Amino acid sequence: MNNTRATAPEQMSTAYGFEQVKEGEKQDRVNSVFHSVANRYDVMNDLMSGGVHRVWKSAMVAKAAPSKKPGWRGLDVAGGTGDIAFRLVEASQGNAHVTILDINGSMLQVGEERASKNGLISNLDFIEANAEELPFEANSFDAYTIAFGIRNVPHMDRALAEAYRVLKPGGQFLCLEFSQVDIPVLDRLYEEWSFKAIPPIGRAVTGDAHSYQYLVESIKKFPNQRVFASFIRDAGFERVDYRNMTGGIAALHTGWKI
Repeated sequence: MNNTRATAPEQMSTAYGFEQVKEGEKQDRVNSVFHSVANRYDVMNDLMSGGVHRVWKSAMVAKAAPSKKPGWRGLDVAGGTGDIAFRLVEASQGNAHVTILDINGSMLQVGEERASKNGLISNLDFIEANAEELPFEANSFDAYTIAFGIRNVPHMDRALAEAYRVLKPGGQFLCLEFSQVDIPVLDRLYEEWSFKAIPPIGRAVTGDAHSYQYLVESIKKFPNQRVFASFIRDAGFERVDYRNMTGGIAALHTGWKI
């Protein structure tokens, strides 16, 4: 078991939480996690964060600043249930078009059902594909968003390179991800909550403690803010920055294709 934070992209490719798995095995195991939790995923986000994830996501959408004029295109990766995409469309006053891409069909099904109920389906596309090999032409999108998904991608360097490729010149990359708490006492409280409370809550709500054990371990394994920012720079992005949320429980990373 290795519970130290990754410092290089390749260290995440074989890290299934704290467990080391064979190259190529992580993706199938992560897919199983999200097939299991898809129907209760958003409910669990509320329970795990006390609803604070909504504030973090609103900050991300505000930073993305989708145009209120027709023609703005966003790509939301690992966004199956539609949470970020819906907010982007609403922030554009119904003028943005957002493509939701997820490798997990169960998550996309939840998102499509929600979009139909909310009358947003005409503003959205749902694509089942891999973040490491995007099925889009270069220079296609004004913004690329990914919320709480990058740590589940086995080869983050490939995903970041693909993000850079499909963005238009002047396009913005935005990644919201759990990170390293930088406030004494809060860091210990958060770790206690993560490892002792979240898996049992997952069992009660979804009938699956194992998937939430993986998710909290994957958070602990994910590179800290400074290291992940370096990965974004290595992909070619400029003006790379991050903003800590709630003492570093999450961080909003940004970069631009210039």
